[in-house]
Amino acid sequence: MSVNDNEWRQRTELLLGKEKMERLRNAHVLVVGLGGVGAYAAEMICRAGVGKMTIVDADVVQPTNINRQLPATHSVIGRPKAEVLAERFMDINPELDLKVLPVYLKDEAIPELLDGARFDFIVDAIDTVAPKCYLIYHALRRGIRIVSSMGAGAKKDITQIRFADLWETYHCGLSKAVRKRLQKMGMKRKLPVVFSTEQADADAVLLVEGEANKKSTAGTVSYMPAVFGCYLAEYVIRKI
Repeated sequence: MSVNDNEWRQRTELLLGKEKMERLRNAHVLVVGLGGVGAYAAEMICRAGVGKMTIVDADVVQPTNINRQLPATHSVIGRPKAEVLAERFMDINPELDLKVLPVYLKDEAIPELLDGARFDFIVDAIDTVAPKCYLIYHALRRGIRIVSSMGAGAKKDITQIRFADLWETYHCGLSKAVRKRLQKMGMKRKLPVVFSTEQADADAVLLVEGEANKKSTAGTVSYMPAVFGCYLAEYVIRKI
């Protein structure tokens, strides 16, 4: 069935209006991390009608991703998440100007990425502290608007998800680690984040050995990372 270029955007335009839709069409959003949180954030931003996106993630789909991650199905196990999502996003919006970077974003590569294009907004959905903090640090130094996801693992009550400034969060181990690292880097500017006030379930966290960039794994449930991702997308869309 043939779809008019603007037909799929009609419901969003009815709510937001033409002027705001045009702002979205002209915006470039960078999403780093396409796991349980980031993939949902990226898709909601895509479906809202953003004109240009850059998505970054080096991981491939694993069986353990299927319980919560948007690109994860049995048929795509072993394929890069960024590649699977790129196909999906282009099917949603064939006019999308999409750049796909299936790479692990190392610290030294972050300034080059941020200086290589004009980003209107950054979504940080990285779950590893070092690159997460480097991305936040360099974005804030450059005055690029950024919203960051804190920890969704070992939690299950969506009514306790909140927006806050990073420095006002609590009951979140990732927030604590990010604050500590940013302070060491001499950065203590305001940073909008999504976090949960719920205490993490200690029984749902296991220490792991021998995995790169990972010291523990947390139990998760399907809806929790998705809601975090929708919070991030709502923030970006509203601010644009």
